[in-house]
Amino acid sequence: MKKAKIAVLVSGGGTNLQALLDAQAAGLLPHGQIALVVSSNAGAYALTRAANANIPAKTLSPKLCGGQEAFETALSCLLAEHEIDLIVLAGFLTILSANFTSRWPSRILNAHPSLIPSFCGAGMYGLKVHKAALSAGVKVTGATVHFVNEVADDGPIILQQAVAVEPDDTPETLQKRVMEQAEWKILPRAVSLFCNGQLEVKGRTVWIKD
Repeated sequence: MKKAKIAVLVSGGGTNLQALLDAQAAGLLPHGQIALVVSSNAGAYALTRAANANIPAKTLSPKLCGGQEAFETALSCLLAEHEIDLIVLAGFLTILSANFTSRWPSRILNAHPSLIPSFCGAGMYGLKVHKAALSAGVKVTGATVHFVNEVADDGPIILQQAVAVEPDDTPETLQKRVMEQAEWKILPRAVSLFCNGQLEVKGRTVWIKD
């Protein structure tokens, strides 16, 4: 079976990228290969992680390219050059337009640090999500991996993992626990399922095939 080529899009430290790199090194992505890392931030530590793993990397953003349309054209050319089959948004803070996402139906995955539909949507990312969860007083939060469509955090859900909220949590401690207990586990799993050909989308439902 030909390996699916994966592009990971990042903006910061790249902890989810590292989870994917670790999974690949451990043989947990037998039918996938991380072939490209794209960062919207030239100073992102994720680029160092890519270099350490000998993964080709490139910095692209609307600002660098002179606008959203030029950015997405450059990104599309880069993805085509590397023959990418799957895009993974791993802390990527640049919004992709409906025009772009429509060209990649059920081939863009995103990891979000909450149990969608809670604490998600435009402007909800990073510590903002965990601050909102704590402000709401919820006892359980978690992470979600979903397909990406034209609406932020709205695509069909693939996997979710719940995480308990502790009484003394801060946004920072909750963020760390959600990453360790949920994001870093379900993102590699979802990527593996995609690369194995085990995901089937029917409307807003994702079926996992044996």
